[in-house]
Amino acid sequence: MKTIATLIFVLFIGVAAQAQNTTKEVKVETVEMSIVTVTIKEEVKLETKTEVARLYKYKNSNIKKALSFTTKRNKAKMA
Repeated sequence: MKTIATLIFVLFIGVAAQAQNTTKEVKVETVEMSIVTVTIKEEVKLETKTEVARLYKYKNSNIKKALSFTTKRNKAKMA
């Protein structure tokens, strides 16, 4: 009896959901917009700066140590 009541309830909900008319045609107003392009000429001044880059000759320099650090988990383990 419980299964029959459940089946009737499910069918009733399904029929009620399909019986609704919710499809209304909505008219949308379109708006035309034109594209306006504005060109602004700017003068670009190039400044030349002379900068010095350091090259480290020795392998144990502080920068190379900082860039090539390894953690304990990066090392391979023997099985």
